[in-house]
Amino acid sequence: MSLLDVVAIVAAGFAAGAINVVVGSGTMITFPTLLALGYPPVVANVSNTVGLVPGSLMGAWGYRRELRGQRDRVLRFGLAALVGGAGGAVLLLALPPGAFEAIVPVLIVLACVLVAAQPWIARRLKQRPSGREHGGPVIWLLVLLTAVYGGYFGAAQGVLLLAVLGLGLSDSLQRLNAVKNVQAGLVNLVAGLVFMVVADVDWAVAGLIALGAATGGLVGARIGRRLSPLVLRVVIVVVGVTAVVVLVLR
Repeated sequence: MSLLDVVAIVAAGFAAGAINVVVGSGTMITFPTLLALGYPPVVANVSNTVGLVPGSLMGAWGYRRELRGQRDRVLRFGLAALVGGAGGAVLLLALPPGAFEAIVPVLIVLACVLVAAQPWIARRLKQRPSGREHGGPVIWLLVLLTAVYGGYFGAAQGVLLLAVLGLGLSDSLQRLNAVKNVQAGLVNLVAGLVFMVVADVDWAVAGLIALGAATGGLVGARIGRRLSPLVLRVVIVVVGVTAVVVLVLR
């Protein structure tokens, strides 16, 4: 690994940590970066998931004020995050590597669409009716399915989670975003633990991403709301489309 590779991975981890807090699509930065550096897709995915865990935890800590009064929500949906995240990780390891390589371009395109549609999703959430303080069984199941997706790949799982929570809960977007950060952090944590035990993790890569992501998570929680969402979305979509092109042409 060259010095330039190290700088690129740390920088990608920092960007991903910050973006995960604000937009929820940091994998769209780190995963394509690792692919561009020549890492196999499955190794890149599991190493990325492990590396992003500290960033997710730091982002959740940064949103601790918005989490006040939401303990019951976090506990209720936390179980879905843990079960779903583990299930997605096991699914990734159970399927042959060729299946992941075939599915990833589709997932990246889906993630790009979700990121691009985020302003529309946010507007729809603002128009949601009041009176829904707690999500019902259907919302819990949707959170579970989103967690399975997050454990399997993870790109744009934050956008998915925010949309699902907005359908089932009546609260401000900032408070929902705080819950989303905890949920995504739990998914990454449990999937990362599974990968640490049984997967082929590149620990050097995971460590470099963790270094950048932990700092990025704190920065994103502090100043992320001041950044232009449009610029972030454009960067993510461009990187995602580039990754799809690279995968298809390989």
